[in-house]
Amino acid sequence: MALPKLSQGEKREALAKAQKMRRERSVLRAQLKKGEIDFSRILEATDEVTARMRVAYLLRSLPRVGKVKAQRIMEEIGIDEARRVQGLGKRQKEALLARLGNRK
Repeated sequence: MALPKLSQGEKREALAKAQKMRRERSVLRAQLKKGEIDFSRILEATDEVTARMRVAYLLRSLPRVGKVKAQRIMEEIGIDEARRVQGLGKRQKEALLARLGNRK
């Protein structure tokens, strides 16, 4: 699939949107790491920032969960490493909550 031809203005807008999304994701991950927000609340969120975050990236934001542990959890539950939060099924979300509890 070929990339669309964008004007300079459209490129700037896309770049600004991407930077905003990364900034918001960073804030969300920091809140999760500090325990200011519940993991279950993030799984229920429908906003674009949360929905487009990769599950592996989200799991690594939890305290005491690193790259290896996140990968192991995803394999046990049957979640592909490229899966995003919006693509999780009901059973996968329930399995994540059962495995990780209501972490802050």
